[in-house]
Amino acid sequence: MNPSTTTFAAADLGASSGRVVLGRVGRESLEVTEVHRFPNTPVQLADGLHWDILALYQGVLDGLRAAGRVAEIASVGIDTWAVDYGLIDGEGVLLGNPFHYRDTRTAHVPQRVWQQADQAEMYRVTGLQQLVFNTVYQLVAAAGSAQMAAAHRMLMIPDLLTYWLTGSIGAEETNASTTGLFDARAGVWAADLAKRLGISPHLLPPLRRPGDLAGLLRPGPARHTGLSRSTPVTVVASHDTASAVVAVPAVTDAFAYISCGTWSLAGLELDAPILTEASRAANFTNERGIDGTVRYLRNIMGLWLLEECRRTWADAGHAVELPRLLADAARAEPFAALIDPDSPEFLAPGDMPKRIEEYCLRTGQRPPNGHGAFVRAILESLALAHRRTLRQAAELSGRDIEVIHLVGGGSRNALLCQLTADATGLAVIAGPTEATALGNILVQARTHAHAGELADLRRLVAESQSLRHYAPHGSEHAWTAAAARVGLG
Repeated sequence: MNPSTTTFAAADLGASSGRVVLGRVGRESLEVTEVHRFPNTPVQLADGLHWDILALYQGVLDGLRAAGRVAEIASVGIDTWAVDYGLIDGEGVLLGNPFHYRDTRTAHVPQRVWQQADQAEMYRVTGLQQLVFNTVYQLVAAAGSAQMAAAHRMLMIPDLLTYWLTGSIGAEETNASTTGLFDARAGVWAADLAKRLGISPHLLPPLRRPGDLAGLLRPGPARHTGLSRSTPVTVVASHDTASAVVAVPAVTDAFAYISCGTWSLAGLELDAPILTEASRAANFTNERGIDGTVRYLRNIMGLWLLEECRRTWADAGHAVELPRLLADAARAEPFAALIDPDSPEFLAPGDMPKRIEEYCLRTGQRPPNGHGAFVRAILESLALAHRRTLRQAAELSGRDIEVIHLVGGGSRNALLCQLTADATGLAVIAGPTEATALGNILVQARTHAHAGELADLRRLVAESQSLRHYAPHGSEHAWTAAAARVGLG
């Protein structure tokens, strides 16, 4: 153990799995090691699709126990996906399993909400991208239920897990900003909007910022994990994308980022939100980042499309390893079939290859023939979506883009990285793969051990992590024509 480093534990929960990662941080060093991984398997019940939140909490506890066996833990931080929440009553008891954002109960809720506050008005306040599963729509869908009647507080998923660890109630602002109930300019809850929509502002907990102390471990979690009761739980950028953006290894301000995994979150880091009608029409979101920054981005259906295809093929007895699929895709005919990744039929779980075939037939295209052709279609379509999104972000913000940083699990997909460089005509720097866990750990480190500005954190990532560079090549005309075919121009 290097005595000049401090060790932190990051619980990082994604849509398909969670893990606990150890981060050892020194003045000039940054190293992460995964010590525990556990599945995140949604559960379909009679009333809809839910997260198995108790299994996830157990996974966090088991992971922290594994971390404590390896090193002395200076702090713990938790990040997860956005928009979903749990309701607790006045005694702090969870009122049912949280719903999964892919549940269909909100399908027609936005139209009801817009009768009380139209889309343009909501955007001027919240700056939030229109997505059918936004928290505000989930809460309106729950109106009149027994759970809502008994609810005392709404806790976003990382805040709920933090509450169980510490007994402390709060709402971390990067995740709060994804709810559709957060004032993008003022940085506070949009209480007046909540009231108009029949949502009690009392449900919304006090806001916290990355770097705040949530609390110390309660006796039960300390006993289960073997960690000291004096172990602090630090508020990090608890929206996983916000943590990932912390760890973007940028050395220039003229960068764009793509945090690529189940979703592709593509955009820019700004000093202030853009709340214009043009921004709303382009469906960009203004979410909080660290240090008062704004994550100006669009959610794009990401590698979920590929993983759902693989799952369907495996269920049919045709499992194919990802490296083989990517090799076949690299040899497949370019631009043979293309989709709009954000078309609504691709949101729910199910037979993704069939839906892609139906999309192609409906749009006058020949469906892909073979697994490699399906993968090629998905990755080229994602590259085109990245191209459109970043070009629009640059135009709407007036910012130039010199380089794209592609971080997260998608940074391992060399074909997607190269196609993104080709489509955008910009250099792509891929990595780190573990950006979310790194961002989580860096916020803890800045709070408890190693002070530094955001630029210092990014410099440490750039100097300590393995990165891969992709230069654009190919025909700009071919990509422009492909974009026009599928409405991604």
